[in-house]
Amino acid sequence: MPADDIAPEPGVAKPDALLVADGVRRTFGGLTAVDVEHLEIQRGTITALIGPNGAGKSTLFNVLSGFDRADAGSWTFDGAPLAGKAAHRVARHGMVRTFQLTKTLGKLSVVDNLKLAATAQRGERLLPSLLPPLWRRQEREIEARADELLERFKLAHMRDEFAGTLSGGQRKLLEMARALMVRPTMVMLDEPMAGVNPALTQSLLGHITALRDEGMTVCFVEHDMDVVMGISDWVVCLAEGRVVAEGPPDVVGADPAVIDAYLGSEHGEPGVEDDDE
Repeated sequence: MPADDIAPEPGVAKPDALLVADGVRRTFGGLTAVDVEHLEIQRGTITALIGPNGAGKSTLFNVLSGFDRADAGSWTFDGAPLAGKAAHRVARHGMVRTFQLTKTLGKLSVVDNLKLAATAQRGERLLPSLLPPLWRRQEREIEARADELLERFKLAHMRDEFAGTLSGGQRKLLEMARALMVRPTMVMLDEPMAGVNPALTQSLLGHITALRDEGMTVCFVEHDMDVVMGISDWVVCLAEGRVVAEGPPDVVGADPAVIDAYLGSEHGEPGVEDDDE
């Protein structure tokens, strides 16, 4: 949980920051998608990233996780500089992310989707692959880890089915489980509840809070404010690529800058008639 004495203001320093970003900027032609002066994500917390469509939330995720390149800026993760590093190297440092649109390998089994995500597999290198004793034990350990995660996310009954046969919600669970195969320090979830039925939403919420309770850091993008207010320890609001507010959920929800940039337009401001009525 964030310390009580952290000021609810953009760019505020955290006592145990895991991710620290400075001057991160990403433009597309004449459009500035991300312009974050300073942002810190505290270790061991659930941080929600909110904002209107086009605010730069997913672009910021892409840049920090190595799936896109920033035009300017620097950031560190657990003290290690990550700016300019490829996504697979970022993951090896312990920061992994999921996507709003799930990216399963539909022609592979569910368990193989998980096994493929494990890092530093000896059998992937040419010479060791020719000597099974060098990689068989590790392969058994990877499979055991995959089965453990399938049980945790209630996908064990689909273990040997093609991943392409999973429902949208099950794919969300699979992608979260796949992210955990690398035993990350921080998980970044891009709209994990999008397109998920209410029953499965509760399951996903339980998994996210469990990760935090186990000491993992979680940062997620979400539009459902009930979800944000229900599980977040800290909320960061972006508008036009900039951090306009951050703080505990109740404080951010009442911030005039947030209401003006996001909540007012999304949820209807008092005194403004709905065009559909």
